[in-house]
Amino acid sequence: MFFRRSKTKPGEGQDVVDRGHDHDGHDDETPLPQRLSPRSPSEAIKPIAAPPPPERPERERGSFIGLVSGLLTFAVAAALAAMVTLTIYQRNVQEPGPLAADKVIVIPRSSGTTEIAETLAKEGVIQHTGLFEFAARFGGRAPLRAGEYLFKAHASIGETLDTLATGRQVQHAITFPEGLTSEQIVARLNENDVLSGEIGEVPPEGSLLPDTYKFERGATRQQIVNLMKAKQREVLNQIWQRRSADVPVKTPAELVTLASIVEKETGRADERPRVAAVFANRLNRRMKLQSDPTIVYGLVGGRGTLGRGILRSEIDRATPYNTYVIEGLPPGPIANPGKAALEAAANPSRTRDLFFVADGTGGHAFAESLDAHQRNVARWRAVEKSRQSPPDAVDKADPPATSDTSGAAATAGTNAALLDPASPEARSRAFDASEGTRLDPLKNKTYDLGSPKSIPVLADPPGLKQKPKR
Repeated sequence: MFFRRSKTKPGEGQDVVDRGHDHDGHDDETPLPQRLSPRSPSEAIKPIAAPPPPERPERERGSFIGLVSGLLTFAVAAALAAMVTLTIYQRNVQEPGPLAADKVIVIPRSSGTTEIAETLAKEGVIQHTGLFEFAARFGGRAPLRAGEYLFKAHASIGETLDTLATGRQVQHAITFPEGLTSEQIVARLNENDVLSGEIGEVPPEGSLLPDTYKFERGATRQQIVNLMKAKQREVLNQIWQRRSADVPVKTPAELVTLASIVEKETGRADERPRVAAVFANRLNRRMKLQSDPTIVYGLVGGRGTLGRGILRSEIDRATPYNTYVIEGLPPGPIANPGKAALEAAANPSRTRDLFFVADGTGGHAFAESLDAHQRNVARWRAVEKSRQSPPDAVDKADPPATSDTSGAAATAGTNAALLDPASPEARSRAFDASEGTRLDPLKNKTYDLGSPKSIPVLADPPGLKQKPKR
């Protein structure tokens, strides 16, 4: 079948529409589509093309909403970038450093962050100075401090910054043995090359507390002196409050004087209370103390040692400190006693001992009477005779060789006069390695007193088995 478009005269179609309008009574102005008559069978089976969709009306976007949307997009992108950067930063900061072994480095005073970074890079602690400076400035840590620090092997930038920010500096130590004079303590401070500054004046004798003191590089010598003074006042006040009522001292200063004599007489901790009791008993009986160290101090003062034995003429020489001549305590301390000696002087043993002498084994033999003391002296001499080639005594006087009770020997306390120095018997048989002598182990500067493992054993001289006391 073939269909063709019907031809209509102008106005006829409109009449049909108008008639439809009149018939329905509705006002429909939309014209009906004209039906096309197919020209060929192929056209008849083709679908009629759909009309194009209506165009969407354009909606106006507000400027504020667009701004907010852009800001949110930028914020999300910035946050993602920050997270990635922070992850990389933290990984680099916590990454092990290049330092192969532990190392001590001094950061000079007034060094800025840049100077510190350059110093650490030069010493091989860090590699990236820029990252170090960034972490130091924006890592939220405390300001970096100058000083001497120990950096561990392979320390990260974070660990390095923590070390510098917390100020955990290397701790040095200096040890002062009990019984040193103030002059000797000042000399030791001046020999220490880690400390700085000068000491204004030698402190009064007995005003310093011997001990081991720790300090950081850059500390001054005067600071150590001030610390020793403060510690001595603190310890003395505590001991004075709990002293025995029977101690024949009236003031803390007298207690220090008595303790200094006890300190110089014995180095054995178990003997200090008993030695203190001897001097306390003699003071109570108004007997002369007759202590050899007081002779030495009266002769050399703060130098602390004669470097040889005591001569008979020196025993009889009158000085303000010579307790073979004066009665009671000397006018002041003869050394700086330690805490143990102060405790012993404040709370001596309850004995009746009035004498003591070296027993040949490193300790002392005590006696209540002169006869018992002379027997102890005889035993000590027998021990000394069994030794070959004993060294000369230093800062000591020999006990009498006989039991003569006349003169000084009759009231002998700790020791009595030497024989004539020209006599062969005047040569002492005591071994001494006290402060200032040629055998003083503290003169050896190749080891650290703060490290007991490194202190060498002092070998006895040939033929000497043990170190005796007077």
